[in-house]
Amino acid sequence: MSYLKLINEHRDSIITGSQVEMEYKKNRQSVIVESQGKFKNPDWNNLSVPALLSEESEALRLQELRKEVASQQTAIKNKIDKILSSPVENDPVYKSLESLFRNASTYNLSREHTEREKYRELAIKRFMLGYPPRKKNDTSGGDAINWEWIVNCAKQSKKNIFIVSRDGDFGVNLKSGSFINDWLSQEFKQRTSDNLEILLTTRLSEAFKRINVAVSKDMIDEETRVLDEYGTTEFEDTEDNVTNKIFDILKKYK
Repeated sequence: MSYLKLINEHRDSIITGSQVEMEYKKNRQSVIVESQGKFKNPDWNNLSVPALLSEESEALRLQELRKEVASQQTAIKNKIDKILSSPVENDPVYKSLESLFRNASTYNLSREHTEREKYRELAIKRFMLGYPPRKKNDTSGGDAINWEWIVNCAKQSKKNIFIVSRDGDFGVNLKSGSFINDWLSQEFKQRTSDNLEILLTTRLSEAFKRINVAVSKDMIDEETRVLDEYGTTEFEDTEDNVTNKIFDILKKYK
């Protein structure tokens, strides 16, 4: 949760847009439901007390604890239901990211951006030519939209870029480190400047540290724990109307 505060404090340095917003909101509910599925009752059979000790104080205390655990589980499940039904009021992550997505930043390709369609068309052309970033079996151009916008932001700001991603679309992630795709690295320098760098990382903490934002050891340890628990996230990337427009755009390149 501490990362949310840093995201809000430094949102003017974050490249985002309606594509990123859509991907987050498309997958948010399924991730919450998946987490809820892991939230199961303890195996109380392993705590069965022999009948001859069932009236002992320790056995009675176990029964009390069982009821208390059930009560707390119900309370947590009710909170999860509220997070799903009313995220603006009950989900701190949703509220924080809403602030990011609504931010009138130079680096936010929002729905209201006057050149949004320009980057969509560039992305569709890129996708049809097979350029990265894209997975082998991708049928949509969401990553291409993000990339075209990233390059534009780098050109305009003349600043280095740090991509935080764990899904493998922008390069490879190994235990030894993350390495951006060879073609993307070359293209970035050709389209921006040889003096600018673009780096890939799986860790938000690393990106913040690179721009001289202090990150505590507790935050780094917690991010490590989450990465170890959940690992790589593979979500399908889509953009509304992109697939339907592909054949119209193709006519321009025959």
